[in-house]
Amino acid sequence: MQHFLDIADLSADELSDLLDLATRLKTEWLGRGNLPLLSGKVLGMVFQKPSLRTRVSFEVGMLHLGGQALYLSPDEIGLGKRESIADVARVLSRYVQGIMARVFAHDHVLELARYATVPVINGLSDYNHPCQALADMLTIQERHKRIKGLKIAYVGDGNNVATSLLMAASKLGAHFAIATPPDYALQASVIARAGEFAQESGGQISVTTDPGTAAEDADVIYTDTWTSMGKEAEAERRRLAFPPYQVNRALVERAHPDCIVMHCLPAHRGEEITDEVADGPHSALFDQAENRMHAQKAVLVRLMAD
Repeated sequence: MQHFLDIADLSADELSDLLDLATRLKTEWLGRGNLPLLSGKVLGMVFQKPSLRTRVSFEVGMLHLGGQALYLSPDEIGLGKRESIADVARVLSRYVQGIMARVFAHDHVLELARYATVPVINGLSDYNHPCQALADMLTIQERHKRIKGLKIAYVGDGNNVATSLLMAASKLGAHFAIATPPDYALQASVIARAGEFAQESGGQISVTTDPGTAAEDADVIYTDTWTSMGKEAEAERRRLAFPPYQVNRALVERAHPDCIVMHCLPAHRGEEITDEVADGPHSALFDQAENRMHAQKAVLVRLMAD
């Protein structure tokens, strides 16, 4: 890999390799600790959007690997406003050995990668969230011991998280079932591209507006906030559309008895997910959060280690 921008850019073998490496790094960290594979390396972290998990998981992950991370706030960078994205990429490339960017517009992270001479990692964009999907696949693999052949049901907004989760599931041969309100479906082009991957891997994609149909016999039920950052103007309209898509006890009972429930966080409890489910025996929410760090360490090693 030269950069980590989109799950769709990876082959199934590359994706599996990252998951295997993440598992090894996690096992090492829980034992004697990680080797300083990134000693002397610095990751520059460019933030347009705030985040608990993205900042802490990358920063602590770099520390585990013997490197350092530098947080750059929106006011310090002004990406594309105070200074052109191309110039930011070229300047940072002279100071750091890798760049992680959490942005609004996906074009911004693509432009950073175009002009940077160091690896660029997409920490989130309005199009996708590959770091989250990698952590999700690691969590599913840990809980179910496999990914191929599982049914992963995504219920809620067809957003950036759903896009990357779909790409990863399709690459690895899972059955991805997504239920969204009619006006909030994934783009047809995204479904079509993932369909090509599913055909290669033996996976399957189901699209519906009925959450119960998606959750039926699922091994995983996944949801996300109804109103993502940048969509606040739509919040009231979304609150009217999404209540039938709440992940609650009744929906979980449609799934397999050993189903796990996932949410990338932050969760709006009482909206897209109930407390009973988020804190219940099926919940994998906080394993996901922890695995952001271990999955991202695999990406950092593959991109930045000598």
